[in-house]
Amino acid sequence: MKLGLHYWKYSTPEDPALIAPTLARTARIAEQAGVSRFTVMDHYFQMMTPHSVAEEPMLEGYTTLGYVAALTERMQLNLMVTGVMYRYPGLLAKIVTTLDVLSGGRAQLGLGASWYEREQQALGVPVVPMGERFERLEETLQICLQMWSDDNGPYQGRHYQLAETLCVPQPLRAPRPPIMIGGSGEKKTLLLVARYADACNLFGTGVADIGHKLDVLRAHCAAENRDYEAIEKTVMCSRRPVLSELDAFLSEAEQLAELGVTEVQVVPEAGRNPAEFAEEIAEQLLPRLAQIG
Repeated sequence: MKLGLHYWKYSTPEDPALIAPTLARTARIAEQAGVSRFTVMDHYFQMMTPHSVAEEPMLEGYTTLGYVAALTERMQLNLMVTGVMYRYPGLLAKIVTTLDVLSGGRAQLGLGASWYEREQQALGVPVVPMGERFERLEETLQICLQMWSDDNGPYQGRHYQLAETLCVPQPLRAPRPPIMIGGSGEKKTLLLVARYADACNLFGTGVADIGHKLDVLRAHCAAENRDYEAIEKTVMCSRRPVLSELDAFLSEAEQLAELGVTEVQVVPEAGRNPAEFAEEIAEQLLPRLAQIG
């Protein structure tokens, strides 16, 4: 079982001048410890939760990953996940390509339908109905795949029209950066996983629910004539305090491994210094997690 670290909060320590050094220290500790993936959110306002408010610091995701790429050598890097409404698809393909080239082939495209309407309305991002967001998500997947192929020709979709899909240089990762689709929607999200993705990311809502979602994905794969086993299954475990409930977390990870999950992602607990959290998971979690699966 592999471990990913999801860096979601920039407000600890409180001094904005410490955001960059804390991020750098956390990324270096994570890589040295053997964390397989480092991810950040694609938000411009902090999410409203019982532990956070919109006015907390938030950084643009791909700029942040570029900074992390310069500090690391092995960890996979992606947004968890890119909001489809935030960037034109052709430009998104170039952004991910740039990250891949500059990181030495470590970029992954994480993509989702986007949902945080407050920040979209505040910053002038078009807010469209859910059905249209999924149409745009599928077209974005098609455009990125074409940009990362030998086909430099036009793309004609309902929502996006590209006169050329030239992308030079091509990504270093062969045959292209892997595509991860985040979300658990059974009718649309998991269908798009079966149709286009190399990996899925499910919310850690319990072993039974994840097992059900994977059964749905398996059925979509059968309908799409897609090899279910070829899709990497990952889970974002953001609800459980990892370190204070370590045995319970590891027990759940064992059950997820039996379902075919190969990576779990953890988040620093609210109020914790992320670098200190990374040090603790390196000492307490990773050695035991590596024995699973």
